[in-house]
Amino acid sequence: MTNPFKIKVEHVSKVFGPDPKAALARVNAGLSKAELLAQSRNVLGLHDINLSIRAGETFVIMGLSGSGKSTLIRHFNRLIEPTAGRILVDDVDVLSLSEAELRAFRRKKVSMVFQRFALLPHKTVLENVIYGLMIDGMPKAQAREKGAAQIALVGLQGFEGHYPGQLSGGMQQRVGLARALATDAEILLMDEAFSALDPLIRHDMQLQLRDLQARLHKTIVFITHDLDEALLLGDDIAILKDGVVRQVGTGTDILVSPADDYVARFVRDVNRARVVTCGSLVVPGTGGGDFSLSADQTIESAFAVLAATDAPISVRQSNGEIIGVLTRQRVFDAMALAQPR
Repeated sequence: MTNPFKIKVEHVSKVFGPDPKAALARVNAGLSKAELLAQSRNVLGLHDINLSIRAGETFVIMGLSGSGKSTLIRHFNRLIEPTAGRILVDDVDVLSLSEAELRAFRRKKVSMVFQRFALLPHKTVLENVIYGLMIDGMPKAQAREKGAAQIALVGLQGFEGHYPGQLSGGMQQRVGLARALATDAEILLMDEAFSALDPLIRHDMQLQLRDLQARLHKTIVFITHDLDEALLLGDDIAILKDGVVRQVGTGTDILVSPADDYVARFVRDVNRARVVTCGSLVVPGTGGGDFSLSADQTIESAFAVLAATDAPISVRQSNGEIIGVLTRQRVFDAMALAQPR
């Protein structure tokens, strides 16, 4: 049976400093991140991280500055080596790869999109997009054809001959995305990829990424400090604080059932009705009457139907199958300020 998980993170810890192994032993014995820093020159980046990321999903890792999210994503392609634990990609331990295997892994299996674009200013859009392909030995004509296709995919057709300095920030980020897609890598690592953009451009890029993902079905690991961005993009979300995972789940899971007080405070001001879907709140049963709801519509969009009756309302999948019912009271309970479980 095929393993549904593309990436598995198992007991990964990272300590920066002169004696990481000894420092980690002290953390495992109960020393906090702040106490470790106060008592030594070692800094705890991550502690005992366990994650399972499904093939084809957008998995968002979020947290405030210093939470460890950018440190974690750099473990996936071994830009950072863990102090303990392992990273499995398609059941292969990335830490076991030789130098040659690791180079191939970075070229073929995984691509990274950076916050600051990382474009070569003296090369055109097309030359930037195909740079990795040329280094990898692809014939120039083939690389140019492939690069042009990726440029069109991200909506930059006609700008192939422009230089990065002639483009807006959003357009430059699209070039970075096209470059990552050109390698045909199965995994995209996106580290705060849109955070340097103006709000309107950022939202456009978020929507474009969702559209691309609907067509390409890549495995995307997306880092952000922005909860709205996480809820918009993530199939699953992991929230980090001080190098520790506080909760993993869907956006609805986190909004409706926060794991602790920290997560509850994190999501306190979110309008749940705009995020939570009818399908995520169904209970077993079959509704009567003329009303029905779609599983993927938000509670906000379903409000008129919910307000029209006290009776249970059928909730249907896109194929018409009834998956359960929803009641007004069930929605009111879920939309109330959630308490940590």
